[in-house]
Amino acid sequence: GSERLQRLLAWPSGHADGAGAEPMTLAQRLVKLGTPLLPLGQYVPFAVQRRLIESAAARLFAKPLAEGAFDLLAGRWLCIEISDLGLAWCVSCVGTRLLVRRRETVDVTIRGRWRDFLLLASRREDPDTLFFRRHLVIEGDTDLGLGVKNLLDALEPQELSPRAWQLIQAIGEAVH
Repeated sequence: GSERLQRLLAWPSGHADGAGAEPMTLAQRLVKLGTPLLPLGQYVPFAVQRRLIESAAARLFAKPLAEGAFDLLAGRWLCIEISDLGLAWCVSCVGTRLLVRRRETVDVTIRGRWRDFLLLASRREDPDTLFFRRHLVIEGDTDLGLGVKNLLDALEPQELSPRAWQLIQAIGEAVH
């Protein structure tokens, strides 16, 4: 179960970077091997990206969506832009679903590098610090952007599946 995943992610892979270095964990190895592949995500057809994001969001945010936590996006569009990967998605909320589109007239954009979004998701960095240092930037309707930031910050990790949370935390720790 989740304990097995946690042990696997922390298990030394037996490879070290440089003489005398500590062996890398599996999460560190995934980050190292995956980092050069991430920019290729921009070549994945948008229909596949949309389906993956909408499906993952439905599972990860099922409870907050059902409770109306994302209602601040009803009839409004948020653009999430991962600047160093050339990826961007427009997100809105209809009822209990998050919708993802390639292009919309957006109310607010939150822009940053993939590592900063990962640090935010894994709670390895304080959201206010990421925004204050301009690692993540809000453009457009600042009130809506801050509302989204506060919403994401208020989500409880216990609402995620234990495996998903452990994976996010381990990879977040590997990039921190």
